[in-house]
Amino acid sequence: MAEAADFQGTSPSPARRWLRRTGAVLAGTPLLTGLLQLPAAAPAEAAAPAAPRAASDDGSVAVSVDSLTPGAPAEGDTVTVSGTVTNKGKKTVTDASVGLRVGSLLDTRSSIDTVAKNSDDIGSPVGAEIDDKYTEKFSKLTPGVSQPYTISVPADELDLGQDGVYDLSVTLTGETSDQPWEQTLGVRHTFLPWQPDEADTKTKTTFMWPLISTVHMTAETGSDEEQTPVFHDDELADEISPGGRLDRMVTLGKDLDVTWVIDPDLLASVEAMTTRYEIPGENADDKNAVGGHQAVAKRWLTEVQKAVADKEVVALPFGDPDLASLAHHGTSVTGSLRHLKEATDVAAGTVESILHVTASTDFAWPVEGAVDPSIIKVSTSAGADKVITRGDTFEGGRDLTYTPTAPRPIGGGTTAVVADARLSTVFDGDMTRASASTQAVQRFLAQSLTLALQTDRPRSVVIAPQRTPSAAQAQTMAEAIGALQDSTWSQPQDLTAAAKSKPDPDAGTEVPPASAYPKSLRKQELPRSAFEQIARTQDKLDRFKVILSNPSRVVTPFGRALNRGMAASWRGRPAEAAIYRSGVETYLDTLSSQVRLIEKSDTKLSGRSATIPVTVQNNLVQGVEHLVLRLTSTNPTRLEIDGNAYEEQPIAVSGGHSQSVKFTTNANANGRATVVAQLYTQDGRPYGQPVTFDVKVTEITATVMLVIGGGVLLLVLAGFRMYTQRKRAAARQAEEREQENAADAADADAGDAKNPEASERRPTQESAPDTREDAPEQPSDPAPDTAPESADPSGTGERVDR
Repeated sequence: MAEAADFQGTSPSPARRWLRRTGAVLAGTPLLTGLLQLPAAAPAEAAAPAAPRAASDDGSVAVSVDSLTPGAPAEGDTVTVSGTVTNKGKKTVTDASVGLRVGSLLDTRSSIDTVAKNSDDIGSPVGAEIDDKYTEKFSKLTPGVSQPYTISVPADELDLGQDGVYDLSVTLTGETSDQPWEQTLGVRHTFLPWQPDEADTKTKTTFMWPLISTVHMTAETGSDEEQTPVFHDDELADEISPGGRLDRMVTLGKDLDVTWVIDPDLLASVEAMTTRYEIPGENADDKNAVGGHQAVAKRWLTEVQKAVADKEVVALPFGDPDLASLAHHGTSVTGSLRHLKEATDVAAGTVESILHVTASTDFAWPVEGAVDPSIIKVSTSAGADKVITRGDTFEGGRDLTYTPTAPRPIGGGTTAVVADARLSTVFDGDMTRASASTQAVQRFLAQSLTLALQTDRPRSVVIAPQRTPSAAQAQTMAEAIGALQDSTWSQPQDLTAAAKSKPDPDAGTEVPPASAYPKSLRKQELPRSAFEQIARTQDKLDRFKVILSNPSRVVTPFGRALNRGMAASWRGRPAEAAIYRSGVETYLDTLSSQVRLIEKSDTKLSGRSATIPVTVQNNLVQGVEHLVLRLTSTNPTRLEIDGNAYEEQPIAVSGGHSQSVKFTTNANANGRATVVAQLYTQDGRPYGQPVTFDVKVTEITATVMLVIGGGVLLLVLAGFRMYTQRKRAAARQAEEREQENAADAADADAGDAKNPEASERRPTQESAPDTREDAPEQPSDPAPDTAPESADPSGTGERVDR
């Protein structure tokens, strides 16, 4: 046997291992030839084949490889493979045996892909089985029952030759009642990287370790001084709790040489949870429930601070905006790029204030690294000069037989950092099964070693995994990175250093055209309507903030909510994304409507002028200012506002108060006039809804004039009657006096005849004026004063209120 030729306690040389493997293959050739020459109905006791025949029922036994340690063995190591075998067929398998087989050297990356694709194909070639003593036997395998196995083999016994990746197969052989001969009933192919000695030129490998979550915070905050944040769910608490996805990411990542890629929104959201926060109740009428995970949030942030203390940190724009959606649908909407700039500007400050480290904002990371010219343009518009792309969407270069280094200058001072597609996507899929996780780790190591052996050129390789790995995926990634860091062909490197490394002159630098952008990704993009809604909400916010005495209480939470509205995490969830954006806009409308005009009923003016009050109500916590209230008459010829068609007055109302503003009106004619009250910002933009009401002018009507005229006529007639009556009375009195005088005169004449001297001494009637106070008025006397009614305008009318 070949094993006997090796000295005890020594390792076989590569040449000796190659000779031994070649001899085994040659020795088995005559046996295989004889087997092929047997009759079709040859009994099972005929000459046993060197390699068992495949069963007619392909794959009737499932073989899993749940563990393979070490993933990349060195000289002197013992390789241990463990897993399960499960009889999927209907027949009991007897005389079963699990063994290891080392197949051919896989010297290309595509050959590794092929083996991985057909990892359970029992028709795929397998190598010769290792010594029978490194097998595990089962007397029988009952249908539907799984049996565990563990096989440990010294690496020196695996007959490994030159450096590279080998196809390592775990096979199960056995018999069934209807096929009573030894046959292969199940197989599992995996990979065994082999490079025991340190490489002269190691590949510099950068692994991006993402801390990104979905959107959890709303735009709503409490009315208290601290502005208690409101979350639309409490799922983030589950992610950061012990055993949660983000908790595992931090726990696993702190011991790895990785570059942390962090969404500042995640940090801000967790920090908001460290104090009081609220989540909506189950019913719309329920009050918000108080979140109770402050201790969990504080602990997680503390662990993150420790984990990144001496590591490179890259901060994505706040909220991790979807750059491809923005490029394809958002740039045609005014103001969309403004949100990307704002998200980038606050990123570094947010990370530094919470984690106390300086983060780089030089990198943009489109979804899955897929780019086209418009995505590159948008990615760099906010200041990033490095765009992380992926090799399956970026041309590698002409006639290259190796994977080029990551950085590619693409013009305009921009560098495309091309992540390796195979290494970046190997951890996709369900990693909860141990067999899937182990296969991913071995495939990762196999691809990494094969890449390293392609050329002696120094290269930088970047690995950009999925944005939000599950806890199981994170565990698998950590195992792979740990094995790679202990390998002989790779060394860790920061992302910034990788981007600054010397580009390969033969690598492709042409950005893929828009037509090459994957259709599957384009279907998941945010639509144009999403950016139109964001722009509409921003316009409302701009009009609202100018009236506030403390605008930061509104601008900051709403600005960050608008950033979250264009997050990449909304891909594949269009309904949830639409609900979130509508919620932000609706809440802003609710706040804006808290500053409004009180409705007025129709008003009557009973004078030529009057004062009309209009009330402004502010139900916000903070005061409002910089507002102007305009009262406009739609018919100024009938009703003027302070002598004009309209009048404006500045407004400032304290929080939780109302204020009435009085306008002076002047009526020029009778009738109904419509009046419009409207608030405006100081730049002349309408604010809120107008209030319209009618004013009915009733100053001097025809009826009133008739009444007044009738009254004057009655006064004149009464005066004339009194005058004629008094004149008639005076005439009668005069006639009576004349008669009396005549009688007196006759008497006097009679007396004079008797006494002439007395007659001479008495004056005549005409010469003696009547000095009595009650002397009757004569017709020539003037009439009494009766001043006419004043024609001046009536006094100011009554004050008119609602």
